[in-house]
Amino acid sequence: MWHFIRWLMGGLVVAVLATVVADRSAAAGDEIFVSIGTGELSGVYYPVGKAICLIVNQDIRVHGVRCSPEATPGSVYNIEALRDGQVDFAIIQSDVEFAAYNGKGAWLGHPFSDLRAVMLLYPELVTVMARANTPIHDLPDLAGRRINVGGRDSGTRATWDAIEMGLGWRGSERVHPVELRPDATISALCNGVIDASFMIVGHPSPAVAAQRLACAVSFVSVEGLAIDKLVRDHPYYQYGTIGAAYGIGTETPTFGVRATLVASASVDTRTAAVVARELLTHISELRAMLPALSSLTVGEMPKDEQNAPLHPGAALIYTELQGHE
Repeated sequence: MWHFIRWLMGGLVVAVLATVVADRSAAAGDEIFVSIGTGELSGVYYPVGKAICLIVNQDIRVHGVRCSPEATPGSVYNIEALRDGQVDFAIIQSDVEFAAYNGKGAWLGHPFSDLRAVMLLYPELVTVMARANTPIHDLPDLAGRRINVGGRDSGTRATWDAIEMGLGWRGSERVHPVELRPDATISALCNGVIDASFMIVGHPSPAVAAQRLACAVSFVSVEGLAIDKLVRDHPYYQYGTIGAAYGIGTETPTFGVRATLVASASVDTRTAAVVARELLTHISELRAMLPALSSLTVGEMPKDEQNAPLHPGAALIYTELQGHE
């Protein structure tokens, strides 16, 4: 009898909590404001953050959470903004997520143990483009070249640094890094100011499409023993190819990460649950908003490939939705 009562009470607690998350009507003046750290205005993360907030805000009268996307320099900056409480949520690369939570790389000795995963978004592939009339076809051809590798606080730059370290390049072998905004890269590559553009993007990418329209470019193969070791040794990397999304018959091999929506553990359970519920129950709308989000699926979200623990609010919603499958 006592076991039955404990089971019944546990079920009531879960039911009440789910009801509070799902059906609470926001009283006037009782809104909760949350911000999402994204990326540069001309990049992909900002429109993704904007799409996320549009979805969350459409039901604001029900749940009382108002979302605002904030332009930032990128993933590395977003981690510190989360830690300092400047933003509540952020979009970051999965390799940056892993490094920050586990105290690796830039976070060696000071891990961000309060980092929490909320939602896997989309694959982001290392994408290198060079002018078609140059002898740059694969990774070794980049040695000593002028390459746009992203800003110092971006996840793109962090990934390039990992690649170059894996290659073991020293002295004149190292690339000459150029830090350009995504919208400035197109003319720089076409005009020969840089030899190649290094990006990490979801495909199809408007930035890649714009570059291909501006001048003749080709994708650079990113493969080899150094890349194999990176993928083998790091759970957040995965192989991929580029081509089909742009109608190209030949696929170019590469590898990449996943864009991930994260939060700080300081974000309360209900607020995180509201954001997770809104996004996971409006997947089709998110897919239609941006090409990068076209492959979103609920089933992939809570897999073990998350590089930081799930936020309790997100975990609650995943459990609830799985129970209705």
